[in-house]
Amino acid sequence: MKNVLIVKLSAIGDVIHALPVSYAIKETFPEAKVTWVVEPPAYDLVAMNPCVDRIITFHKKEFKTFGGFLHNFRPFRRLLKQDAYDAVLDLQGLFKSAAIARMAKAPVKLGTCNMRELSGRVSKPVIGPHAGGHIVERYLDVARELGCRVDKVVFPVEVPAREQESARRIMSEVGARMENPYIVFAVGANWPNKRWPTRYFAELAEWLYEKQAIPVIVGGGALDAQRAAEIEMQMEVPPVNLVGRTNLMQLAYILQNARLVLGGDTGPVHLAAGLGTRTIMLMGPTDANRNGPYGQTENAIEVERPCRYCWKRACIKNEDCLERITVEMVEKKIMEMP
Repeated sequence: MKNVLIVKLSAIGDVIHALPVSYAIKETFPEAKVTWVVEPPAYDLVAMNPCVDRIITFHKKEFKTFGGFLHNFRPFRRLLKQDAYDAVLDLQGLFKSAAIARMAKAPVKLGTCNMRELSGRVSKPVIGPHAGGHIVERYLDVARELGCRVDKVVFPVEVPAREQESARRIMSEVGARMENPYIVFAVGANWPNKRWPTRYFAELAEWLYEKQAIPVIVGGGALDAQRAAEIEMQMEVPPVNLVGRTNLMQLAYILQNARLVLGGDTGPVHLAAGLGTRTIMLMGPTDANRNGPYGQTENAIEVERPCRYCWKRACIKNEDCLERITVEMVEKKIMEMP
């Protein structure tokens, strides 16, 4: 196996789950050249991956108009066809990834067990022994089908030294030191029903201060900034607020050095689990068996209810999915952790 193309475009959490596939390829075929096609939001994740030799960026927005498609299609295809691949692994399983896999020249094209939007017509769906298990293992089943051993599951992430130093400086600028114990709150999520109420975060942050641990809020965008502001307003001593202050590499280093990372089913929490940081995931519409913190699924907190695992972005009953996960439940879980 000399050249392998991985197509995993977005979102950040999904790209994190696919990282072990690249390690499995290099572990079995150390001389193989691994190329990864990714969209800009998750580019830095792949750039931190020492198992990836070449990155091709797919700018989806530039293909949305007819003129944009005509302008960008040929240059992108030329990039893709610079190499002839021994195998293409479509770990996205959607029309856009299937189109990329279709363009790439390779005798073997494999996909995951849950291919959608006709992508299974381009790449062979791999129904492996973990088809009903965690998404990381489902991706690794594709690597196993390729002949990879998968002796151990590794999330290959190496934060550049300059970004480590920048992360330390950013923490210092907001009055915190990374040497002191801190716990990270990932307060946002793309789905509304994956977000724990801000009043719960505030209450937990007060409790952490009593335990001599510093609560640190991370995130990006206007919604996360609003949620961070709500948490601050409900506290006497505000938490450290890093929303919008870090790039993905700096965030990875901050997560890597935290005592604990806590939040919903969202990218930063999955990244923390992959980095080996103790992680608590608060789950509502999604299933911990599939999407929980990999290697730490016992640290997923779920509440039994008839509509659990609905996999809907917004509750059709107009209920707050995570409101039933109380602060006391989280405090108990933290105290139980080694």
